[in-house]
Order: sequence, then structure tokens, then C-alpha cells
Amino acid sequence: MGMILGMAQAFNCIAQKLRACSALLVLVAAILCGAAGITLVLGGAAPAWAQQRAGVGQVVRDIQVEGGQRIEVSTIQSYITLKPGDIYSDDQADKSLKALFATGLFSDVNMRMQNGVLQVRVTENPLINRVVFEGIRRVQDDTLRRELSLKPRQVYTRAKVQADTQRIQQVYRRTGRFAATVEPKVIQLPQNRVDLVFEINEGSITGISRIRFIGNRAFSDPRLREVIQTKESVWWRFLTSDDNYDPDRVTFDREKLRRFYLSKGYADFRVVNAVAELQTSRESFFLTFTVEEGERYRVGGIKVASEIKGVEGASLNPFLRIASGEIYNADLVEKTVQDMTTELGRLGYAFVEVRPEVNKDRDKRLIDITFAIGESPRVYVERIDVVGNVRTLDKVIRREFRLVEGDAFNAAKLRRTRTRVNGLGFFDKVNISENKGSAPDKVVLTADVTEKSTGELSFGVGYSTTDSVLGDVSVRERNLLGRGQDLRVGFTLSARRQQADLSFTEPYFLDRELAAGFDLQRRRSDYTRRSGYTQTTTMGALRAGFPITEYLSETTFYRLRHDEIDDVESNQSRFIKQEEGGTVTSSVGHILTYDRRDDKIEPTSGYILRLNQEVAGLGGTERYIRNVGQAAHYFPVADEVVLSVGGEGGVLYDFGERLRISDRFFLGGDSFRGFATGGVGPRETQNSKALGGRYYYKSDVELTFPLGLPSDFGIKGRLFSEAGALWQSGETGNDVLDSKAVRVSIGTGVSWKSPFGLIRVDLGYPLRKEEFDETEVFRVNFGSRF
Repeated sequence: MGMILGMAQAFNCIAQKLRACSALLVLVAAILCGAAGITLVLGGAAPAWAQQRAGVGQVVRDIQVEGGQRIEVSTIQSYITLKPGDIYSDDQADKSLKALFATGLFSDVNMRMQNGVLQVRVTENPLINRVVFEGIRRVQDDTLRRELSLKPRQVYTRAKVQADTQRIQQVYRRTGRFAATVEPKVIQLPQNRVDLVFEINEGSITGISRIRFIGNRAFSDPRLREVIQTKESVWWRFLTSDDNYDPDRVTFDREKLRRFYLSKGYADFRVVNAVAELQTSRESFFLTFTVEEGERYRVGGIKVASEIKGVEGASLNPFLRIASGEIYNADLVEKTVQDMTTELGRLGYAFVEVRPEVNKDRDKRLIDITFAIGESPRVYVERIDVVGNVRTLDKVIRREFRLVEGDAFNAAKLRRTRTRVNGLGFFDKVNISENKGSAPDKVVLTADVTEKSTGELSFGVGYSTTDSVLGDVSVRERNLLGRGQDLRVGFTLSARRQQADLSFTEPYFLDRELAAGFDLQRRRSDYTRRSGYTQTTTMGALRAGFPITEYLSETTFYRLRHDEIDDVESNQSRFIKQEEGGTVTSSVGHILTYDRRDDKIEPTSGYILRLNQEVAGLGGTERYIRNVGQAAHYFPVADEVVLSVGGEGGVLYDFGERLRISDRFFLGGDSFRGFATGGVGPRETQNSKALGGRYYYKSDVELTFPLGLPSDFGIKGRLFSEAGALWQSGETGNDVLDSKAVRVSIGTGVSWKSPFGLIRVDLGYPLRKEEFDETEVFRVNFGSRF
């Protein structure tokens, strides 16, 4: 009996524990289902999970949907994997719940099986009425909206709001504002709609408080700070963003450090890491570069190995930029590869590959270099394709090619072609690619161009020391009818000059390399300050230009000009008074130009020589011969640093007749900085007016350099020195001041490609001058076209 009672007590204890476990399971199931958006409905004494289990195995006779407002019942049913006639199972119910939540249309879904009917109750996500940004000042509203995935009339979900919040923060981080905070808020509206509001605190720009380097021995921290683009924040860097933290810029800095050390012989150098620590104030970063310099290497042996038949490796030795015993320099190795590739391209090997093979001897700290030239056939131009041109005729582009179908490929001629097509000024982008042809020895050249607008209706305003405040309006089409023709009509109005002109140029007259055109001009200029009179000029000209060689060109012209000088005051000297009246000049001339500059607008290397000669006397009242020679050479000193040396001179011969002042040379102002317009040369004593001269020369040296600001700003500085003289006006008497003595000036200046046009400011100081010369320390020119 005692044994039976003991067993009964044991079974009773087990039953109590089972009931406790059952309650615990119910609680856990309720928590899990609540997290998944599933509501357990308790009915009577049986828990919901027991009811759901009771439905397992039943056939789904019908599906009932409740809670839908905007979404059709049929649409909701289409997302449910269970269909009428299916056998209900926990697995299928789970898939149906996940499918409904995956649509992003619902914030809550309840599902249960009762008497063969699958009951689904949904709570729809609200619809976004509008998206609003509050607190933005530094970023445009449209910029933020382009980043958002949520738009008005779309379904609101928390996941998308969180993703959009992160996108907005990324926008501000790209602008250097890492302290920016974004807080999304929802305003409930009727009909299950919401307004989504992003409250933004932009914060201040996050700068760089300090940059330091760990592991550097050969170069100091200040020297390495000069190498990288990221800079420490200081007040005078307000025009640049280099002192703002930018992860992409830091990645670029790692590459700049690597290239710097490789150029100094540290072939094993590497950047271990670059760590940016945001200060607790979130106002600036502390940037640390950890580097391993390694050992410094010198160049051991150098060899050029060629697999091309007929091309000996030794023949390319003159293109070596580096020699044995020198400090290893990866930049010079790369330039050597480029020079060799260019030379081989000039010989017709378009697809040649030059590989520098480097062998390090770490014990001796030497690097042997072999420039391996792979086997490549000499290729010929099979075809030239032109793509991307919509308006410009194919022949306008093709006639600039220095290569034609059937020619042996020549890389130098291809570069010249690219320069000529770019020089047309019709395209934003010009890319001439070399593609393999139908055979290994054939190449297809493809000119891919992106056209830009060539028509201009422009209005301009500006100021110059010579013309004072000025304005102009012009209509120009540089690619008339897509034929490359240039037509321009312009008007200029200033305090001292009024001008109207018309010009037309056909660059390939009669389909030949003959640029023919004409010019018409009417100009009234006030020279009262310079020479004491006003001049009105009416001029017409015919011109024709043609190339003699690739770099030598000739332009000939005929010019007919009528000049009227008036408004001569009664107190002017006899020299000025005798200028009053009209003259007619009929002249022919030519301009011979030899141009080897790399760019016609902003040259950095090369030189130009020009001879301009004009003979007047083919009818008209004036007779003279004018000769002007000019030369300039440009030297790249360093990256974006250019030294230019130039000179010019002129001689006027008469035919025993007096030369009028308007036909003489003048120096000063833009032509001789440090001196006023017409400030150098002969002058009458009565009113100190410039008389001009028959002979002049001038030389100049100028160094152009960046000012450490982003290249996008277009700001450059310059240092200059000029020397020259102007003499012999042809006038005689004690009331004429004249001297052949050389004048010298030095100065500095700044040029800025501003949104208002090119602004040039020069400060010139005359080191050597004559007492009667007029000087000018400050000179400014600027203008804008819009």
C-alpha cells in the first residue's frame, strides 16, 4: 500500500510540472508570435497555438480577409501561398505570413484557421502625403529628394525611412558635415495618410584638426603633408575644401604617398592604414597615416629587350629617363615606358606593349630593370569611323585627320589629329581610339565626339584700364550648318570705344585647306587722354590662310580703311592739330606663323614665331611698309608651373612722306605693364601727349604658377619682367621728347577664371624709365559673357 501511495504522489508531482511547462510554452509562443506580428487568440480554455494546431491537416475551404482599406481583397489573397482546396499546414501558414510582410504594404498581419476558413486580418501601412525637410540651408532641397526612395503617394515603411535617413546623412558627409543629424518624424493624417518630416541639424563643416604620420623616418611630417591633398584646417583655406574630411580624398592621399616614396627609391613602401578619429565635439577629425618606408634602392642594370623584328633594343636607349647608379624613380620608369610606346607607335606599331620588369636585390639594395617589348606587327589604317556627331558633317572631322585609310599607323600623327579636332572648338569631348581591324596588321581608328553648342547670343560687361567700363553684344555661329563655317556679328560700347563688326570664315574654301573670309568694321575710339583726339575708322578686309607644312601657315589679306580724326581741342600742340581730317589706307599684307605650341589658348610647352608685314600705297592717301616680328617660348618648370620668354619688334618705313600718328606704334598698358597706355616713347611737351614711334622692341619673361587653390577655381599667379623701347616719331623740334633708352619693369599679377569672366589684375613697377614716360602701377581687366 505504501508503495502505491508513493507512486501516486510521484505521478501527481509529474503532472504539476507538466502543467507548469505547458504554461511556460504558451508564454514563449505568445512572445515569439508577438515579435512576428502574429496575434494568438485565446478561446475558452484552449490557447491559440492549440487551436492553430487543431487546424493542421484541414482543407482550406475559403479565405476571408479583414482590415483592407486601399488594397483590394483579391490583391491580398494573391500574396497568400495557401489557396482554397489546399491542406493547411504550419509551413504554408508561415510562408503566407512572410509573403504578406515582404510586400511592405502591411504593418501587422494576423492569421488563423477556424472550421476550414482561413481568417486573415491585416493592418495597412499608411500612405505618404508629402515629404518635408526642415532646417536645411547648405544643401538644396532637390539634392536631398533625389537621394530618397520614399516619395509622396508611396507606402510608408519604417525600413525605408531608416534607409533614407542614412542616405541624407551620407549627402552631408560628402559635403564635409559629419556632425549633421537627421531625425525623421511622422504626422498622422486622416484616411491612413502621413506627412513624413526630416528634421535636420546640419552642423558645421567637419575639418581636419591635425594630420600626423607614424613610421616615417626619411621624410618629416611637414614634408609629407605637402605631398597629400588633404590639409589641416586653418582660417586662410576658406576658398578650398581640402581641409574638410573626405574618405575618398584620404584614399587618394594613400596613393599619392605611395607614388611619392616610389619616386624617391623606396620600392617596398606601403601605407599600413589611415585612421580618421572624430573628436567628441564632432567638429573635426584627427587623421593618422601609418607607413612602412622600407629600404632605399638604387638602379642596378638596365636593359631593353625587343621581340619586334627590325627594332633593336639598343635603338631605344635614347629614350631611357633613368641610368644605372641613380636612385630608383618609378615616375621616370613610367615616363620611359610612355616615351618608348610613343616612338614605337610613330614607327607604326600601334598595339605594342612595353613592360618594365623589375628584379630587386634586397641585400645590395639594387633594382635591375628590363624594358621588355612584346612582339607586335606593323599596322596600317584599315578604316576611320566617326561617331557621336549629330550636327557636324563627317567631312569636317575627317579633314582634320593627319592619317587616311591605307596609311601606316603613326602615333605622332594621331596625337596631332586629336589636337586639331579639339582645336575646332565644336566638341566637349574628343576620344580617338585604336581598335584591332580585320587582320593583326590592321587598325580601325574611331573618333568618338560629343558635340557642344556652337551658337552664341552673348551679352558682355566688363572693365579695363584702357577702355573703362564696357559692354558688348554679339551673335556668333562657329559651326554654321555643321560645315565648320564661322559667322559673327558684334557690337561693343564703352566710355572710350564704340565698335560694330561683321566677319565670316570658310575654313576649307573650295574643299581645299584654304581658310577664306572677310571682315567689316566700324569703330570710334577716344584717344583724348593718350594723344588728344578722337578717331573713327571704317574698314573692310579680305583674307585667305593656308598651311605650308603641318606647323607653318600663311595668311594673306587686303585691307581698305578710312580714318577720320576729329574733336581736336584748340589748345593742342601743332603735332596733334595737323592730324585732323580724313585719310584712306589701301594695303596688302601677309602673316607667316610657325606654331609648335601644345595649346593655342593656354600653352605649357613649345614655341611660336610670327612675321607680320603690310604694305600701304595701292591707292589711297597713305604709303608705308610695316614689319612686326614676334616670338615666344614656353617651358614647363613643374606641375602647372610654366615659364614663358618672349620678344617682339617693329619697324615702319615711309616713302619720304610723313606718317600719321594713327599709323605709328605705341607701347604701354597691356603691351608694357608698369606704364600707362601709350606711356612709353616720344611725347610732345605742350600737353604731354603721346606721338607714337616708328621703331620699337620689347621682351618679357613671365612665370605662371598655381596658388595652392583647387584647380576648379581657375586662379593662378604670375611674376613678370618686361624691357623695351619705342622711338623716332618722325617729328622734329625742341618741343619733342624722345629717347632710345631701354625701359624695364617688374611686377606680379593674378588671373581668375571667375563666373563673371576672366579677371586679370597686374601690379607693375618701372625699374627704369625716362622722365617724360607715364607710369601705371595697377591695371585690371575683367569681363563676362552670358
